[in-house]
Amino acid sequence: MIVSKWYPKNGRVIFHVDMNSFYASVEMAFDPSLKGKPLAIAGNPEERKGIVVTSSYEARKYGVKTTMPLFEARRLCPDLIVMRPNFERYRTASKEMFKILADVTDTIQPVSIDEGYMDVTSCAEQGSPPEIAERIQQRVYEELDLPCSIGIAPNKFLAKMASDMKKPMGITILRKRDLSNKLWPLPIGEMYGVGEKTAEKLKKLDIETIGDLANRPVLDLKRLLGINGERLQNRANGIDDRPVDPDAVHEFKSIGTSTTLAQDTTDDAEVRTVLRRLSKKVEARMQSKEVLARNVQLMIRYHDRKTVTRSKQLSEFIQHADDLFNVAIQLFDQHWNQVPVRLLGVTATDLAEKSEVTQQLDLFNYEEYAGKEKLYKAIDDLTEKYGHNPFKKLSSPKDAQVTTSFQKDFLDDFKKE
Repeated sequence: MIVSKWYPKNGRVIFHVDMNSFYASVEMAFDPSLKGKPLAIAGNPEERKGIVVTSSYEARKYGVKTTMPLFEARRLCPDLIVMRPNFERYRTASKEMFKILADVTDTIQPVSIDEGYMDVTSCAEQGSPPEIAERIQQRVYEELDLPCSIGIAPNKFLAKMASDMKKPMGITILRKRDLSNKLWPLPIGEMYGVGEKTAEKLKKLDIETIGDLANRPVLDLKRLLGINGERLQNRANGIDDRPVDPDAVHEFKSIGTSTTLAQDTTDDAEVRTVLRRLSKKVEARMQSKEVLARNVQLMIRYHDRKTVTRSKQLSEFIQHADDLFNVAIQLFDQHWNQVPVRLLGVTATDLAEKSEVTQQLDLFNYEEYAGKEKLYKAIDDLTEKYGHNPFKKLSSPKDAQVTTSFQKDFLDDFKKE
């Protein structure tokens, strides 16, 4: 029997479905002999820049964590099994998972390859929310051999927090009346939306728990964090009016990529080579999404892990690797402190769709721009004629592969199926 209290007349019922240790779980489903063993998925296991992407719960018992350098993970867990990521395998599993969610409701908002929100407010005929969640969890496990946790709440923030409260294979209900005993005692660093740096700032105000944040005078928070302080306090008090938006899957704010160097370097030529390669990757992804950028951001991480991020706002939109590289190297020359570099990143921001941008040309840049445009058009025409870019062989083909931000690319393709 359906209990009406589960479906309030003026409220919503939101699920947050979160796959547990997704990449590792997919590999275990593909090869059952891996089950019960400490497993880590990592890029470039043979190189220093190998970083743990995710790990099984068996590996986590040893302290293996996401983003941990692989050499450290192996030190903590000598028997660790390490596998390279198989993105096509994960993409296929994710699509099957979202198909199961779509059997319940069309109001689904994927937020990454392994998690998404569902609005089940109109699904009363299918049972109570806990019953629906249990059926979803069972289907995902029985049909795909994958575990997931589900948070049930009146809004997205609380649903997200709830799904993290019991893993793996948990179903957690978090109502507003439960805040004081379930949410507020949690450390402030465990609050969704509070990163490490923000947590450090809040702790300087003696805000150690989510409850401390919820009950702090809002003016204190706005002085410290600006408008974000008020937004975080609203979340801590269970206030979140954001709808589950299926169209939000198409939104993205930046396109970027980074790489950890094989060795720390102060070699200017090597830095330029890396920045040019990164710029080509960003260009490839911008072209696939048909967007232009008016801001370029450079990230430099030094040998001691200190990270510096600098950006430049441009007077006009750009889209080509040469333009991205020119801005990135200019930023590097301005802000590099001569200390050995460990990691470099290039990001295009302030994006706009090509179809919506009108190039504002003035007397000073018209001739230069027009000349470039003829060249780009000629290349595009030849590409269309021969089915590939005939000039690609002049540079390394690998440089322009779309190989980064797999999560964002997955979301961009989600609704094309």
